[in-house]
Amino acid sequence: MTENHSFRALWVLMIGLFLIVVDSTVVAVANPVLKDDFDVDYGSVLWVTSGYLLAFAALLLIGGRLGDRFGPKHVYLVGLAIFSAASLWCGLSSSIGMLTAARVVQGAGAALLAPQIFTTITRMFPSERRGMAMSVWGATTGVGLFAGPILGGVLLNELGWQWLFFINAPIGVLGLALAGWLVPALPGRRLHMDALGVLLSGAGISLIVFGLQEGQRNSWSPWIAVTIVSGLAVLATFFAWQAVHPSEPLIPLRLIAHRNFLLSNAGIALVSFAFVAFVVPLMIFLEEGYGLSPVRAALLTAPMAVATVVLAPVVGRMVDRVDPRPVVIFGFAVLALALFWLASEMTSTTPVWQLVLPLAMVGAAGAFTWEPLAVIASRALPSDLAGAGSALCNTARHLGAALASACVAALTAALVAGGSSERSLAGAMSQSMLLPAVAAVLGVVAALFFVERQGAASAVASVRRDVSVPL
Repeated sequence: MTENHSFRALWVLMIGLFLIVVDSTVVAVANPVLKDDFDVDYGSVLWVTSGYLLAFAALLLIGGRLGDRFGPKHVYLVGLAIFSAASLWCGLSSSIGMLTAARVVQGAGAALLAPQIFTTITRMFPSERRGMAMSVWGATTGVGLFAGPILGGVLLNELGWQWLFFINAPIGVLGLALAGWLVPALPGRRLHMDALGVLLSGAGISLIVFGLQEGQRNSWSPWIAVTIVSGLAVLATFFAWQAVHPSEPLIPLRLIAHRNFLLSNAGIALVSFAFVAFVVPLMIFLEEGYGLSPVRAALLTAPMAVATVVLAPVVGRMVDRVDPRPVVIFGFAVLALALFWLASEMTSTTPVWQLVLPLAMVGAAGAFTWEPLAVIASRALPSDLAGAGSALCNTARHLGAALASACVAALTAALVAGGSSERSLAGAMSQSMLLPAVAAVLGVVAALFFVERQGAASAVASVRRDVSVPL
């Protein structure tokens, strides 16, 4: 396949990626509206986002292995079809429970298609040309996260919350047609599906996220603690099982033996946590604490998307030529600074223009974190483990997002319990912003432990000598 054909296939795959990323944040701007329309509390409304992210994160590992088994193109098409159909169900929902259930199915479809994108990039592009390809992946991820609230605000203002989901259907159909035509049918291979590993990983993640999200609403009762501890125990059992699994584990030990791959996944989880944990309180503050309409609140986030779009190609070319480690450190540092700054500005009397610069800095930080982290991870990824490795990267991203949604739900419920005035709500959302800021600081710490590019390249070379399946 020529490089031109590879990039055409890459851009087609970005349709599916953009849809699933947008849907992780698009509901944020609609939370106050959904709360009023369905006459429920924020804890129930936030499950609309958490249910999607939870199903997404819990099923990603099996989605990656299915791509290894049947070929990434076929699983991508099935996943996009499920996602598009579930989007129609979301728009037709008549209760918060029905909407949450539809979002769970939507997340399951996303879990099937997402790993195939990373896998296909890894198999189509050699490591020395992967920086530009990953810049497209990273830019789409960043823009999707930031465009979600903007798109949501416009649709909410003009057509109603149902169209946050209806719009996915025609775009999904277009994506299916183009993917069937332009995406190469890369072969799968025979492998044993680790059913016990799927059950353990999904159950562990679900128990932890459920416990965190429901903790505050249930006054952190003993059964909540039991739920979270049980989830941690189930995940520990999962990792123990992966270590002794005789063949084809969901997380091969060869992957987690690489420091850079492990740390890049930690970084991906942290940056995802930071972005999702920042969007929810920002939208609540702008709409209820600041009194902006949904569309005006959404448009205020436009500088983030613009900064990401402008800087992503620059960063993509940069990480093809230099060690991406200092780029990641810089990105996380800018993100932490911007979030601390934003938290200090979130008062009901702050002029709107004072929020623009820290929001633009958040977008810039997205360009300096998503792409280089993806490149670092992919350079440590042997081709025969592309599906498992890409599923792990995506699991890290969406597990971070799901945990962020759950933690924000608990923190928001605790902070707003003391009052309902605009001033107290603004203060609560400002304090909530410190949560993603701390996650960004932890990202700086994790990035300090990356090995330099030369060392990482040697490590990958030593692994690839043992790999018989070519790119």
